[in-house]
Amino acid sequence: MARWQPNAAERLTVAALELFEERGYESTTVIEIAERAGLTKSTFFRHFQDKREVLFGGGAMAGLLAEGIAGAPADATPFEALAHALDAVGREAFHPARRELSARRRAVIAANPELREREALKGLDLTASMTDALKRRGVPELTSCVAAELGALALKIAYERWSDTTNGDDFGDVARRTLSDLRAASALC
Repeated sequence: MARWQPNAAERLTVAALELFEERGYESTTVIEIAERAGLTKSTFFRHFQDKREVLFGGGAMAGLLAEGIAGAPADATPFEALAHALDAVGREAFHPARRELSARRRAVIAANPELREREALKGLDLTASMTDALKRRGVPELTSCVAAELGALALKIAYERWSDTTNGDDFGDVARRTLSDLRAASALC
């Protein structure tokens, strides 16, 4: 095996998904993932803390959301700041080439209770990140909390809609429609 090869994290993710689909999450080891990717176990651990994290990408998403909110125009409403953040996520993380991989990831997570739990915890972290970013913009705490909860729900629903391989829309467009749908639905409550 070569000492360094490009796209190691992506290759490890693809290898892990293949093995999780073939053998199941519990029956797959880190060594098998690394071998399938043509890498070493130590390379795996340079990129991921454990085999769960190969599906969750560390804290990158929380950072993208916080940066997107911070980068929104100064006069943006909380919802407009969230839409700006979701656009940034679409440009950076959810481009069309990742759609099929995302659909496969969702199926693997849905089939495993430990992974569903990790996905829920990640959702809490994303909500906290958005709440903090909105508060840093001067949005009152309760408004920040409510907007972030709706933003997290919009992200979750938009991701599900976007990763449906029959959907050809950009993630940002799907996310903005979803955020608008949620805003309308919450007004009916």
